[in-house]
Amino acid sequence: MDRIHEMKTPEEVINLMMSKDAFSNWMNIEVNTIEKGSCSLSCMIKEDMLNGFSIAHGGISYSLADSTLAFAANSHGYQSFSIETSISHLVKVKIGDRLTSASREIHRGKKTGLYHIEIFNQNNELVALMKGTVYISKIVW
Repeated sequence: MDRIHEMKTPEEVINLMMSKDAFSNWMNIEVNTIEKGSCSLSCMIKEDMLNGFSIAHGGISYSLADSTLAFAANSHGYQSFSIETSISHLVKVKIGDRLTSASREIHRGKKTGLYHIEIFNQNNELVALMKGTVYISKIVW
């Protein structure tokens, strides 16, 4: 098989995705680990991520979890898109907190995948939990 038609590695897929992902780059997301079906990301909470209560806007932890879901699902080399997500916010997130997400692939079929994403703060407290379902296309990265 020539190089043009070879399946990309999880690292190559993430690099392609991050190169076009303005929002994840605005969040200064760091990739800790990536392998097929699994991903871990981190980011620091900055002042411009706070809401009117001076805590992190819920969209920040949601966005970190969403990026973790996307990277984990796409790491198999096929373009995958979220079709349903839900998140529970468990602990307040403050400026200066460092959030780390970790995904777990629960199920991966021919057309859909199910993932759980946990987000912890620097004190190893579980601050959010997301469940995400993705559609797996036949489009190769």
